[in-house]
Amino acid sequence: MGISSDVVRELLDESAKHRCPDDSEVCVQVCAIADLPTRFGDYQVAAFWSPSDRKEHAAFIHGDVVGREEIPVRLHSECLTGDAIGSLRCDCRDQLIESLERIGKMDAGIVLYLRQEGRGIGFVNKIRAYQLQDAGYDTVEANERLGFRADERDYAIAAHMLGSLRVRSIRIMTNNPAKMKDLADHGVRIVGRIPVVVPPNDHDREYMRTKQAKLGHLLDLEQEDDWRVDSAGAK
Repeated sequence: MGISSDVVRELLDESAKHRCPDDSEVCVQVCAIADLPTRFGDYQVAAFWSPSDRKEHAAFIHGDVVGREEIPVRLHSECLTGDAIGSLRCDCRDQLIESLERIGKMDAGIVLYLRQEGRGIGFVNKIRAYQLQDAGYDTVEANERLGFRADERDYAIAAHMLGSLRVRSIRIMTNNPAKMKDLADHGVRIVGRIPVVVPPNDHDREYMRTKQAKLGHLLDLEQEDDWRVDSAGAK
């Protein structure tokens, strides 16, 4: 059972009337919500528009999440090369599929799909970073040589999206402590973490080791036989 049609109309009407304060750095509007049967289970998709970054973002929703506590939520940043093309240079597609499969078996959950390609540096700069990685730099060094921080993402829009869906608290599906801190700094109440660890391949092993060593990701790459961590309390 997903979000009822009556509540969908309420959310859309509420969003249409919503006006962020003039001094607000971030604003998000829910534009449409529709059913979305998938190979991972029955979902609904909510289309969001943010005048702040002038991008469209999405929430893939399984079950009724409105007004609920402890909703499992995966924040997934867009990765065209991985998500759509199946690149082996990163674990993005594997994490997305793992999250959708696990949430599809739960009572309720959300995958927020954020348009923050290349950890926030954009598609063109991401490919420039790949060129530098081909020359021997790791993923962090490549971003820094292009004049960026190791991770340029911000989760204010994600926090606003969850607020628009009236989600009261979440169990975040992530291996990234910085993501948890940033989301909490934007007012999201996080009551637990669900690891999403996928096995490395021969092409992304060093990338994942760099995320662990330099970005603080909670990965245990030395125990690949035990990579699929069961989500405690999954419903």
